[in-house]
Amino acid sequence: MLFHNVHGFQTGSKSREQLRRARHSRTFLVESGTGELWSEMQTGDKYIVADCGGGTVDLTVHQIEQPQGTLKELYKASGGPYGAVGVDLAFEAMLCKIFGADFIETFKAKRPAAWVDLTIAFEARKRTAAPGRASALNISLPFSFIDFYKRHCGQSVETALRKSNMNIVKWSSQGMLRLTTEAMNELFQPTISNIIKHIEKLMQKEEVRGVRFLFLVGGFAESPMLQRAVQNALGQHCRIIIPQDVGLTILKGAVLFGLDPTVVRVRRCPLTYGVGVLNRFVEGRHPREKLLIKDGREWCTDILDRFVSVDQSVALGEVVRRSYTPARVGQRKIIINIYCSPSDDMLYITDPGVRKCGAITLDLPEPGAAAAGGDGAGAGDGAGSERREIRATMQFGDTEIKVMAVDVLTGRQVRASIDFLSN
Repeated sequence: MLFHNVHGFQTGSKSREQLRRARHSRTFLVESGTGELWSEMQTGDKYIVADCGGGTVDLTVHQIEQPQGTLKELYKASGGPYGAVGVDLAFEAMLCKIFGADFIETFKAKRPAAWVDLTIAFEARKRTAAPGRASALNISLPFSFIDFYKRHCGQSVETALRKSNMNIVKWSSQGMLRLTTEAMNELFQPTISNIIKHIEKLMQKEEVRGVRFLFLVGGFAESPMLQRAVQNALGQHCRIIIPQDVGLTILKGAVLFGLDPTVVRVRRCPLTYGVGVLNRFVEGRHPREKLLIKDGREWCTDILDRFVSVDQSVALGEVVRRSYTPARVGQRKIIINIYCSPSDDMLYITDPGVRKCGAITLDLPEPGAAAAGGDGAGAGDGAGSERREIRATMQFGDTEIKVMAVDVLTGRQVRASIDFLSN
């Protein structure tokens, strides 16, 4: 979906020359050469999409499945707090070093509009920062900042800058902070370094090795500082592809995916999913606090019966089935609670990290029918011929998990849906 050409193909010698230069530099503008790039991609090729936004950087890995034209997710989407806001926070920390953290906090509280003006001014200049830039970047300080500092601290902004010994930041008589190339590098480097480490760590995983392409997208990917750093660090391992309109690429992809969600045929499950059940209590294996006695029988409560585990490959439309027998005779409905967890090392629904994400209720109206309340379904224990069978299914792989429970005796069924893409 990232290969869709919005502006149309360029043809002739100009396009071929652009393609030649792109190959030479190993940086490829997708929108100007989509046809050529797509023809180079082969069955089994792997690629990473690095969505570099304002707050986070999110990575996903796909493998191409031609000739079907579908994709297989090799690694579940992962992210980290390494977005462009890190550069803004570094700038704020620099101001705190120069003018004092107490003053900056006071100024933000007393003059919020002026603080917003200052951050907007920095944002505008931040976008023009580029590696190898010889001239300094000028950041206009609002007059209220200069005046407030002098009245609050009893000295001028220029004096504070001189006393701070921040040689990489100069003062302009026009009321501007002049950030040298070294200053901008210092602001960008921690965030960019974290992004590259995040990508490198992902590329070391067994299922991700052999990646041919890295698509750098998102608003922060517009930064020449980030582009050059990624090119230098990772360009020898894979081709770095930076689409035109890089900030809109994710939006375009989301629209195209909405038109055809089946393009991703195999996903990695973001969480472990299962249902809460009762099992026969086994002394020595189950904790005593989980013991429940019903109709003279000993049960272990709160057991999580897994349907699928975190990071497990799940094909589009794949169905996982389980059969249960109600744990108690005489109830008129059974409630199946659905749980999820970011890990796979839990046994009970009460373990840390496990949370309820859905529930379905199945009525059993016939006289003498058996049902379980809460998490009271027996996990296929087959106890007693009078116990009816309840079949539960989860269908995975699309943007939702479709859950269904069926009373085999009557054919009565209920359904529910859970967001499959959300963590």
